[in-house]
Amino acid sequence: MDNIFKHKTFQNINFKDKSLIVTALTHKSANQKINNEKLEFLGDRVIGLVLSKKLFDLYPNETEGVLDKRFAILVRKKTCCDIAWNLELQNLIIAGNKKYEITKKDEKILSDCCEAVIGAIFIDQGFNFVKKFILKAWKKDLDKSDITVLDSKTKLQEYSLKKFKKLPIYRLVSSSGPKHNPLYKISVSIVGTKTYIGAGRSKQEAELDGANRLLKNQNIS
Repeated sequence: MDNIFKHKTFQNINFKDKSLIVTALTHKSANQKINNEKLEFLGDRVIGLVLSKKLFDLYPNETEGVLDKRFAILVRKKTCCDIAWNLELQNLIIAGNKKYEITKKDEKILSDCCEAVIGAIFIDQGFNFVKKFILKAWKKDLDKSDITVLDSKTKLQEYSLKKFKKLPIYRLVSSSGPKHNPLYKISVSIVGTKTYIGAGRSKQEAELDGANRLLKNQNIS
């Protein structure tokens, strides 16, 4: 446990309740009763509040729709996974199989852990402290948020609505692999196209992959 609090991410935080961080780093495969799921739920909301307020202040003249797209990129699983990786949380996560090595492919585990850690810091240190922690951790992503990037799902939805007045259709094809590292396959189609299959470690990732495949194969820019 001592290695957790000597870690660069936590060494300068004077925790009142150290068990909170241990719980935040505990995946349910290691402990079905005491794990990071509830802290993840809380952390997700704290991150959302801090980043939405920051975007509100950064872009006072933007429409709600544009702010929402910027926000979605900042809080998506891939971004939270990258934040966790940058904080080197992968070296601290407690999973059921001690021989299991967390890699960048474990997007859900890493993103959930990131949110749980934020939740734990919020409870232990309060809002002002966790706000500074979040803004520092997300600084590079916030700096890039002045560039509006439409993800493949958004592009496909806008195209389909404009051309056919209908939304793309997504369907779960399969879910395989262990609970802590599942692989989803999801089909996507729009009017007049065949069905394309996307794969990913989360449903959102699989949908993005499927949408991207459809856009590329149909030469939709």
